[in-house]
Amino acid sequence: MQIFPAIDLRGGQVVRLYQGDYDKETVYGQDPCAAAGAFLAAGARYLHVVDLDGARGGAPANFDSIAAIAKQGGLYMEVGGGIRTEDRIRQYLDLGVGRCILGTAAVKDFDFTARMAQKYGGQIAVGVDARDGFVAVNGWKELSRERGVDFCRRLRDAGVQTVIYTDISRDGAESGTNLALYRELAEIRGLDVTASGGVSSIEELRELQAIGTRAAILGKALYTGRLDLSAVIREVGSC
Repeated sequence: MQIFPAIDLRGGQVVRLYQGDYDKETVYGQDPCAAAGAFLAAGARYLHVVDLDGARGGAPANFDSIAAIAKQGGLYMEVGGGIRTEDRIRQYLDLGVGRCILGTAAVKDFDFTARMAQKYGGQIAVGVDARDGFVAVNGWKELSRERGVDFCRRLRDAGVQTVIYTDISRDGAESGTNLALYRELAEIRGLDVTASGGVSSIEELRELQAIGTRAAILGKALYTGRLDLSAVIREVGSC
């Protein structure tokens, strides 16, 4: 299973939110490049980066920080947050980012998402963030009327290869991830699923691996020391 340590950016700082609440923020560092370097030194091959300002405001606001991380090299990067045009996708890919994550755009302009998936293939993923089972958009502030699992099926049918699914209620809470949800998602054939939100133990990661989850994103549990990245990679990591 691929292990993606996470860097969430707000105002150029490395932060974590509790259940997506921008008023419940903890700052873990002033230097995103240093955080990425530490993950690389621990054995990481992959990195998940989110521009939280972009996710909320609709226009990427931490581009320079992301560019600096990409310039360091050594990590396959996926980036999300405020990516709503093809020009922005191209800008990130030109930096050397491996995959762009569409979120709000995927819900509000499904045709655009399908076109980008057809054009860029595996360089496009969709972040499906759900609260109470329904897809949330605009920095998790608004709920759509579509169930997250149903949306994932529709994305698969449109040609999307990878979905990053976050149960918002678990995100940043270190309360364990929603294993029942990922078992349900594993039944969608032809879709690679990344688990995100609340992963906080090796046992959970082993279970996710056993049910066929392609990747897992680790956030707060790394920053608080609950999980050791080197140990996780030894136990369940893959190329």
